Amino acid sequence: MNNTLTTTLFVGIDVSSKSNYVFAMDFFGNKLLSLEVQNNLPGAETLLQHLIHTLTKNSLSHLTIAMESTSFYSWHIANFLASSEALVWFKPKVYCLNPRIINAYKKSFVDMDKTDPLDALAIADFARVGKITTSPWRGNQYIALQRLTRCRLHLIENVSREKSYILSNIFLKFSELAVADKKDKPFCDTFGASSIATLTDFLSTEDIAGTSIDDLVTFLVDKGKNRFTNPENTAKLLQKAARDSYRLDTTLADPLNATIAASLNCIKALEKEVKSLDKAITKAVKVLSTHEFDCALSINGIGPVFAAGIIAEIADITKFDNQASLAKYAGLTWRKKQSGRYTACETFLTKTGNKYLRYYLLEAANSVKNNDQEYHDYYSKKYNEALLHKHKRALALTARKLVRLIFALLRNNQLYTSNNGVDKVPNRIKEA
Repeated sequence: MNNTLTTTLFVGIDVSSKSNYVFAMDFFGNKLLSLEVQNNLPGAETLLQHLIHTLTKNSLSHLTIAMESTSFYSWHIANFLASSEALVWFKPKVYCLNPRIINAYKKSFVDMDKTDPLDALAIADFARVGKITTSPWRGNQYIALQRLTRCRLHLIENVSREKSYILSNIFLKFSELAVADKKDKPFCDTFGASSIATLTDFLSTEDIAGTSIDDLVTFLVDKGKNRFTNPENTAKLLQKAARDSYRLDTTLADPLNATIAASLNCIKALEKEVKSLDKAITKAVKVLSTHEFDCALSINGIGPVFAAGIIAEIADITKFDNQASLAKYAGLTWRKKQSGRYTACETFLTKTGNKYLRYYLLEAANSVKNNDQEYHDYYSKKYNEALLHKHKRALALTARKLVRLIFALLRNNQLYTSNNGVDKVPNRIKEA
């Protein structure tokens, strides 16, 4: 029997915002410790003393600590225990586990109640039987950058949510602008400068319909900064859309304009903050200046922001055995659906991995396909092969292909070159 296992203390911690329930056992399942401590610094120091006492009393030389990754509540205790100098002699390994995996394991305990102490027991037992397949906690090297990139995604999601909300009000005020066919739409982007100016500067569709073509052309040239190739045609489409739209009672004009203006102000403010975060991310990347970022930045279409989002979530590439495990971590895998002789043609992304990494990989893939011919051809091929959800499927498959490239570059510490080859990363790389 492996002597390391028999001399290991297995600790399970059920984390909450206020307190942590701790259960510890040896390799043979004997209970050695059970207590509740506060989820703060004094509580962590109390737990540390109990762990050292239990290890010394039972002549154990190794320590494995497992806990569920409970939002940000588990971060401090995991970092505290992993970086504690007092535990260094016991070779501590701290794991933050996917709650879904722990929940599935708990079901193997027949007729077990749902309590915090029993949850801690189940987590400790999960570690004891060797079910952990993830890498240990590696500290906070990338945590500052991760906070920036995750905040950026949070803002992007809020922008998307606000744009979805405002569409209902836009439809009420100017129905054809929201739902007209592409060929009949005056603006390709509903949230472009000219479209927004039309929604805010005109009180109602009657005002647009009653404005002369010459005045509309002047308006569009001014708001569009003379970027329309055929402003007269755009003015005619705009006037036609106004005439075809539903008419509203005059009492609704001011309330609708106020709600649309409020949403547009929110969108504008959020997009401004996104730009500020992009600058902060670029600055943070230059400060870190690691080879991993240089490898990611060498791919055509991946800039500092996307590279930061990807590297901040991957952190140490050596914790992944192969590119498939990296794809699984990102949730870029597909479940097979088969029964008897039937095999489903339509399968779905698992989306059970790291949503932040998946987002940045998908965004990076969308950019790479526009800058690299190989990826453009691959995207086009998959787009034409798909029967449903063409863009989403093609983009997801392109991101899956990108995962293979990123894994190879990071594992081999190499740069991607335009001729689809790789070069070794030099000692000094110029700033991106």
